[in-house]
Amino acid sequence: MTESILYRLAAIVGLVGGGLTVLAAGRRAGLIPENALTHALAPPATALLLFTLTAFYLVQRRAAGRLGLAGFVLNHLGLSGLFAIEFLTHAVLQYQDAAGRERILTGPGRPYFLVVALVFLAGVLVFGLASWRAGVLPRGALVLYVGGLSAAALRTSVPEAVYLGGLLIGSAGVLWLSAALMRLTAPSVVSTA
Repeated sequence: MTESILYRLAAIVGLVGGGLTVLAAGRRAGLIPENALTHALAPPATALLLFTLTAFYLVQRRAAGRLGLAGFVLNHLGLSGLFAIEFLTHAVLQYQDAAGRERILTGPGRPYFLVVALVFLAGVLVFGLASWRAGVLPRGALVLYVGGLSAAALRTSVPEAVYLGGLLIGSAGVLWLSAALMRLTAPSVVSTA
């Protein structure tokens, strides 16, 4: 399989993951009904975006340099932690009573959730800065990605509307970046290690 095909696959996965994130935000905002299917959308969306994030890094790795690598690692670790949180939230906690959920969220889980949020926020910011400097990915999409996902990373510290707006704006950035990745597959553009 060629690098070009892998990037195209990652772009398609990013479009699906970004779309699923929009649907999950719609569910949380009450625009889409809550049921087992709509709850099941959030964890796969996050998991799919891990693959796409890797392609975003690889397509610009030379131009992004060490800062890009640091941003990618932090962003990937944060997104991996968010996948674990989404899985816990949608596959386990929704079946707990309110008191049980509260004990988990305010007790032993709270420091973990905070660390994941801070790592993800740092990753989004550093990766965004490195990508901006590299100039390979569209800068407008990076603004949406960084601005939206930074707000989403602050989920427990900002009003629900800011969090959901951040998810939507960040998803728009992911969708735009994924579409750009689809176009950045010409051999003269694709970086090789």
